[in-house]
Amino acid sequence: MPALDLISFDTCCGWVGLVLDGSTILRVSPAHRTQLAAIRVIGSEYPDVLTGRLGKTREKVHGERDVLFADSVAARIQAYFDGEPDDFCDLAVDTSYLTPLGRQVFEQCRRIPVGQTQTYGELAAAVGRPGAARAVGNFMALNLTPIVVPCHRVVGSGGQLGGFTAPGGLALKRRLLDIESARH
Repeated sequence: MPALDLISFDTCCGWVGLVLDGSTILRVSPAHRTQLAAIRVIGSEYPDVLTGRLGKTREKVHGERDVLFADSVAARIQAYFDGEPDDFCDLAVDTSYLTPLGRQVFEQCRRIPVGQTQTYGELAAAVGRPGAARAVGNFMALNLTPIVVPCHRVVGSGGQLGGFTAPGGLALKRRLLDIESARH
């Protein structure tokens, strides 16, 4: 059984739950009103992380390992919410649940520069699938690692925000774009 790290931390946009497997990010769950809410979402998706561990800020599951990497990821996400730009492109994210096209879409999405947006249609064209804007939107809705895979930078044609499935919905998407000073 792999060793998983769960970290929850508070930001200006609410509590964030973060799950890592070694140096791979499995889940970023932002914008919860309470730490307990963030932990409950993570626990529903990764039940092993919560076994007897509610109420603690950091947990190690199935073994002891160096926590420096997990702490550095959490610190970078906190700094992002504090207005420090970070593209997070050097961080590995789990995309094993996606189709090959979904992985291409996520890879291309990660290339959208901080402070800029791209439409669903532009992202579809960038992966060689012009006309597949709706499919791109569906992949964005599957994103388990928002912020790190910056689906908030993907907007509808004409600049409308489109959708956002993280807690806080479109208000959070708008806030993230404001943090990045992106035009929307």
